[in-house]
Amino acid sequence: MKDQRTVFMTQAAMIAAIYVALTYAFAPFSFGEVQIRISEALTILPVFTPAAVPGLFIGCFIGNILGGAILPDIIFGSLATLIGAFFTYRLRDRNRLFAPLPPIIANTVVVPFVLHYGYGVPLPIPFMMLTVGAGEIVSCGVFGMVLYAALWKYKNLLFQK
Repeated sequence: MKDQRTVFMTQAAMIAAIYVALTYAFAPFSFGEVQIRISEALTILPVFTPAAVPGLFIGCFIGNILGGAILPDIIFGSLATLIGAFFTYRLRDRNRLFAPLPPIIANTVVVPFVLHYGYGVPLPIPFMMLTVGAGEIVSCGVFGMVLYAALWKYKNLLFQK
């Protein structure tokens, strides 16, 4: 019998590692005013396992550090991913079509303020909310739902609880 803590930690670590690898591999698209962070597609994973919540937070934290982000981005960007992942987990038993909404909303609200006040991007915050939000819709809404569809039929095999 598997120790549940070991399974949880292993799943969280694997999700964090995949998040970091995707963020780093697609770094030119993962940062900036217009960003499509491919790794944000993984924010659908809390539907399958609670281990995704800390895994996504740690992955985003490390990905931001390796990507050369400044401290406010490392902190608040990672917290936005944590908030999005937590609320995706909370929605898991409801309508799963809404699962991508928490990370889209959290990043659309938080990241433009980090870009404006942390990096000094002179664009208006509402405009950056549109650009960041559009990127989140692509990464979480489109790619995340593609990942969801691919994993759904294997959920019992991949994500044992």
